[in-house]
Amino acid sequence: MAKGNRKVPEINSSSTADIAFLLLIFFLVTTSMDTDMGLARQLPPMPDENEKIDEDIKIKERNILKIMINRNNEIMYDDEVIPLNKLRERAKEFVANPYNEASKPEKVSERVPFFGDYLVTKNHVISVQNDGDTSYKVYFEVQNELVAAYNELRDEISKEKWQKNYAALTDDQQAAVREIYPQKISEAVPKTYGGKK
Repeated sequence: MAKGNRKVPEINSSSTADIAFLLLIFFLVTTSMDTDMGLARQLPPMPDENEKIDEDIKIKERNILKIMINRNNEIMYDDEVIPLNKLRERAKEFVANPYNEASKPEKVSERVPFFGDYLVTKNHVISVQNDGDTSYKVYFEVQNELVAAYNELRDEISKEKWQKNYAALTDDQQAAVREIYPQKISEAVPKTYGGKK
């Protein structure tokens, strides 16, 4: 009896790749991806080819709020460094211009559904510019504060008119509120300026 010539039986591994592939597909299908990051921005509509484009339209200086973020992640509000927690209130004051100040956006009378003739700052623009070395975290925090400023203004006027938050209004009511407080945030090309690293 020759016991030394016996071979050890091999495990059949031909289906291992199939099992690994099925497990990969299972995890891809069942895993949820975080898709909440990012900025919701609506691009302006394409201009009508038949419509005459006026090249001479210029935005008055008083209608532009310049917000810059330097390489040290400092927020500059009209050339003044301010903390992030002050940005929302300052942006709300700029957009609403409650006292019709000459240094803030000019108010024009518009006929707004549900509100009638209403003074709005429809020509205002918030221009955000950041340094190339600005951190994404601060950039997103600034954007969040600006969007929150618009949301609070819309909530305030909705509660005043209908005793409801903006989100609880009908589509027509929301459209009217957006006419009073249109969200106009412009993002300028990043530059290198201000602050030492």
